[in-house]
Amino acid sequence: MTVHAHPDDETIGTGGTMAKAIRDGHRVVLVTGTRGELGEIVVKDMDTPDNHRRLAELRAAELEAAMGVLGVTEWENLGYRDSGMMGEPGNLDPRSYWQTDLDEAARRLVWLIRTHRPDVVTTYNSFGGYGHPDHIRTHDVAVRAFPRAGDAAWYPEQISDAGLDPWAPRKLYETAIPASVRNAMNERLAELGVDSFWRPPEDATPEALAEFEERMAKMLVPDEDITTWIDISDTVDLKWEAMRKHVTQISDESPFMRFGLDGWREFWAKESFILRESAVETAKPESDLFAGL
Repeated sequence: MTVHAHPDDETIGTGGTMAKAIRDGHRVVLVTGTRGELGEIVVKDMDTPDNHRRLAELRAAELEAAMGVLGVTEWENLGYRDSGMMGEPGNLDPRSYWQTDLDEAARRLVWLIRTHRPDVVTTYNSFGGYGHPDHIRTHDVAVRAFPRAGDAAWYPEQISDAGLDPWAPRKLYETAIPASVRNAMNERLAELGVDSFWRPPEDATPEALAEFEERMAKMLVPDEDITTWIDISDTVDLKWEAMRKHVTQISDESPFMRFGLDGWREFWAKESFILRESAVETAKPESDLFAGL
């Protein structure tokens, strides 16, 4: 079970691993916290009020198309509204993921864990990967639901009334962006003359530069801290194709896409994780999320 914030996050962060797991005969369940109602629309001709009004439906369709490429057939949603970025009105919407009661959100995810009974759960780190409120909430909810799902004292009505048995997943992972990947991609983007969200503006003030470095320190993980490297070289083509299904969110001008497929084969032929909880013995570094099971 891989737990994400919005449609498109699943492919960017774990698309290759999901496709690889399916190929290896594992069952994969995707959970999103929201449907991405407040995302940008990066295609100029599609950036209309009507499309923003129905963006959740558009992104759900894009997600279905992307999962079709990856081979994933099961998608669940926690039912929250996109929170937008920090300081925006969407953060104050009582329906938003950011405003949710964490115990209630964990109850929803525990229901899904007890229903689908995964052995492995993946989520983001405490910074949500890059600081988006919904990504932070995804982490907050997953780290609560992971131990509670196997504890009959939590949400007992799910057991007594709905007939769900407690279920304890064996391993919990956080996705990670290796510092080496950022450095290599930055160098190539500089060669192409493309601005990167991983490089500060040349005219950044000392204060802005310090804020940028602080954010990068939270986003990027030293390679030696990564416990699990998944070789996706045989599924990176599927990941690339799936990313292109998220039409409203990822354009060909995105720094993610400017490298082309050959660049993805060079820089992101592995997806990286940190093993945070494990009930089984496993040797690190791992090359398989299911190692030890």
